[in-house]
Amino acid sequence: VHCHLSKEFSSASSTTAVGAVTSRVTRNGNAIMEKDLLNHEDLAGDRGMIDDIFDETYREKEGPKPPLRYVWRNIILMSLLHLGALFALTLIPSAKIQTLAWALLCFLVSALGITAGSHRLWSHRSYKATLPLRIFLTIANSMAFQNDIYEWVRDHRVHHKFSETDADPHNAMRGFFFSHIGWLLVRKHPDVIEKGQKLDLSDIKADKVVMFQRRYYKPSVVLLCFTLPAVVPWYFWDESIVISFFIPAILRYTIGLNATWLVNSAAHMFGNRPYDQNINPRENPLVSLGALGEGFHNYHHTFPYDYSTSEFGWRFNLTTAFIDLMCLLGLASDRKKVSKEVILARKMRTGDGSHKSG
Repeated sequence: VHCHLSKEFSSASSTTAVGAVTSRVTRNGNAIMEKDLLNHEDLAGDRGMIDDIFDETYREKEGPKPPLRYVWRNIILMSLLHLGALFALTLIPSAKIQTLAWALLCFLVSALGITAGSHRLWSHRSYKATLPLRIFLTIANSMAFQNDIYEWVRDHRVHHKFSETDADPHNAMRGFFFSHIGWLLVRKHPDVIEKGQKLDLSDIKADKVVMFQRRYYKPSVVLLCFTLPAVVPWYFWDESIVISFFIPAILRYTIGLNATWLVNSAAHMFGNRPYDQNINPRENPLVSLGALGEGFHNYHHTFPYDYSTSEFGWRFNLTTAFIDLMCLLGLASDRKKVSKEVILARKMRTGDGSHKSG
């Protein structure tokens, strides 16, 4: 009964939605970008938030950029992690099949903690989840070890609100390496910190599960990202402790990180823009495959409130299938979806024309 698709812009309301779309031209430095602003009241709907909608009033500060300040602890740890992952690759031929299957399962669970959890549920409020599902997604999120949910949501909303500007934590205008991993190796741009502090995160603060994770984040990561994945193969099927640690823990964690980072880097640089050619994010099926459906990025930045992050349902989109299954089981509800008419109208108006050949 609860498992309905809440079409914020279904055919009934699409006339108001399309009518509410206004086109504005933004000057940001030398770049002139046409931004589309949907009436914020319509857009917020019952999500109760608009902080993931692009803010066309933001201006980058004039003058030289602040100097890069390296975070050596992160540089050293990330280097060691990736060296450990390379070593893990050499162990794969010696690993038992159960260990590889377990590593894959850990990858899928931890990825869902990001995609269905901190991204689609908490950052964008694109569907609602019951307490048991929120607990599962929080556990999965700690297994993914990509900052606690509160911090992830804050950075992600800032990324949407100030996309491709100095206030974007992983601004793709600063190049592939910066938007992929470099942003984690240097101090944040002052604008990122300033804008992040001004966001309304009251919905996140009100979620007891999220705040519990934030309080106990470090021990949860030690237990769920490293200890549990390593202990299971060693204890249950006598896998060597070295293989148990390096494949399901280190290699799986590293692949999970890079799959997420590719959404910030590759999906902002390579692919077509059928929905809005005036923004950088693109449609990238390969990224979608690795990131469980998060590579339909031109669509996602055009319609951030759509629970599927894509108009194609389950295609290359394991996260959407997972949310639909949760809905079927009564653990999720109120999925937000954009109607076909609104999508088509948007393609015709601001797309790059590639949808005709697709």
